[in-house]
Amino acid sequence: MSFPALKFFVDGKDGRARATTLKMPHGPVQTPVFMPVGTKGTIKGIPSKAMEEPPISCQILLGNTYHLANRPGADVLREMGGLHKFMNYNGNILTDSGGFQMVSLLSLAEISEEGVKFQSPTDGTTLMMTPEESIRTQHKIGSDIIMVLDDVVHSCTPDFERFKEATARTVRWLDRCIAAHKAGGVEDAKLGIKSGPQHQNIYAIVQGGLDVSPGGLREQCLAEFTKRDHDLPGYAIGGLAGGEDKSDFWRVVDLCCRNLPEDKPRYLMGVGYPVDIVVCSALGVDQYDCVYPTRTARFGTAFTQNGLLKLKASKCARDMAPIDPDCVCYICKGSEVTGSKPYTRSSLHFMLKNGTGCENLVTHHNLVYMLTLVRDMREAILNREYAEFVRSFFRKQFQSNPVPEWCVDALKAAGIEL
Repeated sequence: MSFPALKFFVDGKDGRARATTLKMPHGPVQTPVFMPVGTKGTIKGIPSKAMEEPPISCQILLGNTYHLANRPGADVLREMGGLHKFMNYNGNILTDSGGFQMVSLLSLAEISEEGVKFQSPTDGTTLMMTPEESIRTQHKIGSDIIMVLDDVVHSCTPDFERFKEATARTVRWLDRCIAAHKAGGVEDAKLGIKSGPQHQNIYAIVQGGLDVSPGGLREQCLAEFTKRDHDLPGYAIGGLAGGEDKSDFWRVVDLCCRNLPEDKPRYLMGVGYPVDIVVCSALGVDQYDCVYPTRTARFGTAFTQNGLLKLKASKCARDMAPIDPDCVCYICKGSEVTGSKPYTRSSLHFMLKNGTGCENLVTHHNLVYMLTLVRDMREAILNREYAEFVRSFFRKQFQSNPVPEWCVDALKAAGIEL
């Protein structure tokens, strides 16, 4: 199905896993895709141009509406020509609505039917984020995908009545967001910013806690969204990645993917562990985001095909191997252009231990790992070899260790036996 700012194509399937293309104003996005998180308009330690160029080759990244509205402010971004110009990035941008901050900044938030009143953690000023204000702010930011404001409850909350309230409110807020999106938007040739339905794509966010029972909260939310499908270019699965049991996690993803439209993109919010991405793609998810790969890099943890590598650990002190011999990043391979050699685990160990500011090197590596992983997944799906890709991935990640039971169960539901 096509919308003014999105043409969506399913390029290939292998079982339930999909390789798709989203054609948007700032170029195509090929899925499965991991979207790095630049909360405040930057990926810490990595220039925007480096994000666009090989081997990262990032086609889409994230900004956060709440934090950008706080600083530098939506009006400042509009005057700058939108977030693309502000951060000097030519790829696509997705902005979260601010809903997640109801969980991450709960102690600073007051939630009502009108919206969410936040108290700034920096200067104490208040910001009222209504569904309408969230959409207006994202219009000023000029992102390619904008998210509706949803009522987000931590997945481990024991209060079922709160989940019922939040699910119903999410649907009511969806209607307000759609109306605001249709009524708003700007086209300013002088500033070079374009927003609104002709230039941006609004995604609804499925809520409902961990209730996957027949007729339960997730199914109720999905049924309401189906009635509004003609207004929605895409869908997200929200309310997960909060520390819930993984057996509950995958069942929510499974239910949502089975019930969401085949001709629309599916985005699993806040998920960025490599294992989770490989499994959830088998269930039918297209898009992912998470701060984990970049945040954990700043603490000295690197991703490899054989699992996590803690570079600050003593075993790396005299290890002359690169982080991952099969990685194509310049940290692991060196650079023919500059003549630089690969960084060893030992050199990174001592730089990290001594606080010499090499966190950007590990960040670069982790981003290359994640973007390479999803590109390899896409190729396997297109070649109808995804099941074998999954088996090979798990053999390398877990080696002689047992694979978590939830992975086995989820993949079995997707038709893949390990």
